[in-house]
Amino acid sequence: MRELVLFITQSLVSQPDQVQVTEVPGEDGLILKVSVASEDVGKVIGKQGRIAKAIRTVVRAASPLDQRIFVEIDS
Repeated sequence: MRELVLFITQSLVSQPDQVQVTEVPGEDGLILKVSVASEDVGKVIGKQGRIAKAIRTVVRAASPLDQRIFVEIDS
């Protein structure tokens, strides 16, 4: 799942070498923390959060039924 989020995020930003995705186990499920360069945060979030919602939807669709995965975007 980490590789999927990494691929999608690197495709969106202008500095793909600065994209980092880390997996953090949480109480409710797995948390994927996405870090990008400060000037690329807006590209990953999108207008009114549409890109971020789309990334979360793809991750939710690709995840196993017994596991919850959350995507957090950091700068």
